[in-house]
Amino acid sequence: MVTMKEIAKRAGVSVSTVSLVLNNRDEGRVRGNVANQVRTIASQLGYQSNPLASSLRTGRTHMLGFISEDVATTPYAGGIILGAQTAARELGYMMIVVSTDGAQNEAEEIAALKRYGTDGFLYAKMSNRITDVPKALKDMPLVLVDATDEAGVVPSVEPDEFHIGYDATTRLIASGCERIAYVGAEDPIIAEQGRLDGYRAALAEAGRDFDEHLIVHVGNNEPALEAVNALFDSAQPDGFFCFNDARAWYVYECAARHGLKIGHDISVVGVDNHRVFADTLVPQLTTVELPHFEMGYWAASKLVSLIEESPLADMEWPSTTAPLPPLNAPVPAKIHCALIEKESVRS
Repeated sequence: MVTMKEIAKRAGVSVSTVSLVLNNRDEGRVRGNVANQVRTIASQLGYQSNPLASSLRTGRTHMLGFISEDVATTPYAGGIILGAQTAARELGYMMIVVSTDGAQNEAEEIAALKRYGTDGFLYAKMSNRITDVPKALKDMPLVLVDATDEAGVVPSVEPDEFHIGYDATTRLIASGCERIAYVGAEDPIIAEQGRLDGYRAALAEAGRDFDEHLIVHVGNNEPALEAVNALFDSAQPDGFFCFNDARAWYVYECAARHGLKIGHDISVVGVDNHRVFADTLVPQLTTVELPHFEMGYWAASKLVSLIEESPLADMEWPSTTAPLPPLNAPVPAKIHCALIEKESVRS
């Protein structure tokens, strides 16, 4: 096995210098050309760090815990985990994913991860909500994903809900729609209020009056379909901004019942870029893509910056659909989501 002593001898530097470089503690301590030389030689010799020895020296295991009730079992949100794993790997960390099924199970899983010496935690929710931070996590480096704590002090990341509504409605206005409906959610969650606020702001900016008759809040299944059908009959919208892609399906169904062609007679924009809906509906649904990968990547990067007490200033962000906010963004950090043009909005 290649040792730091061998690398130091080959590079003509001290073992301590090699240690600083290979443990990523060389910034401001080792000249850049020397650090590059050490890394090159280490790579050529096939050097591999010893995680156990490193943890004994630094008190860190380079392990992150990912805790969630439902993200790990929700197929289209798997991007959160993929994004977090990608960032963790690039930063030299391993991530353990735990899916819980209630407060008791959650506490047990957190305790188990702590026993393994986990350096910090990502705590993820679905549908962007206010959440109570588990007591067992309050003394640990922690970042919330798609959630915010009541006090708004724990670092967190979420979609920019306001601009989801604003961008979708602005797109419908630009397509020539005169009567734009909003098919919202029943529950008064953060995402619902933010998207409705964005919808209203876009209308106001275009000189349009807000019309309550063009708003419907629906749940699922037949009652939702009936409510959207009644909206078609009573308000006769020519544009629809839907809280998510699943609710856009009701608009497609009702349009067919009324003999209207999507993308020609009426225009529709959803939210999620959910593969089951956005790619299989005909015509394909124009939608605002939720930044699952981006949220996971940003959250893991932020967590490592907290653990290492470093701004990670030299980190290169990956190319993503939505731009990532800086790690020092205000709480909560908001990601401006991308509108994905397809075929459901008339040109």
